[in-house]
Amino acid sequence: MVTNEQMESFSDLDYTLYQYVTSHAEKVIYMRIRDLANETHVSPTTILRFCRKVDCDGFSEFKTKLKMHITQEQPLSLTSPEHAFREFIDQTLQIDYERQIKQIASVIAQTEHVIFLGNGSSGILAEYGSRYFSSLKKFSLHIKDPYFPIFGQYMKSSVSIILSVSGESEQTIEQSRRLREEGSTLISITNSKSCRLAKMSDYNLAYYSNMEFVEKANITSQLPVVYLLERLAKETYSSMHTE
Repeated sequence: MVTNEQMESFSDLDYTLYQYVTSHAEKVIYMRIRDLANETHVSPTTILRFCRKVDCDGFSEFKTKLKMHITQEQPLSLTSPEHAFREFIDQTLQIDYERQIKQIASVIAQTEHVIFLGNGSSGILAEYGSRYFSSLKKFSLHIKDPYFPIFGQYMKSSVSIILSVSGESEQTIEQSRRLREEGSTLISITNSKSCRLAKMSDYNLAYYSNMEFVEKANITSQLPVVYLLERLAKETYSSMHTE
């Protein structure tokens, strides 16, 4: 509930207050200003100045915001991984979707190499996908550097598999644009077909998991992505040995 900018104006006494409040938040929300002053050995005036520095008109407003902050940190009711994957299987893996997987695998099989791209947790899975495809004798590499130079004739004989839950990350969109302009075929795996990344791709596989967040952290289940990567890799391997 305190920003870095606000902390830049803190005095030593403010830091003393901040340390006490963050360590005893459940207790502070029921204190009077004089109680807190006694506990932290500062004056009520120092506490009021502290409150103004964190954009509160007084101690009462500060306690209200602190209580809201505590409430937001309570454990959320999260979807179980089993439910998320079962929902993906039931809603997505129908006949047309299976046909699409086979079509994409056939396209991958005919290219010389595969480029994997993703950021955050998607970047970790992109690296896994690269290793998995390479283990099945399809040369693959993972680009984790957002400033990696993307150009050259070799791009025209490549397929790029781009992972993104939202499909809206500016960094991912920019890298995907450069790959497309250099001639790489774009295959995206996203949580929805309506995102920008899906629309700019040659092929898209959407898995429609329930989006979940803990504060700003996106914890949407990635089990469908792992399934799709392994399924595509094995279908590609089979396609390479039947064509």
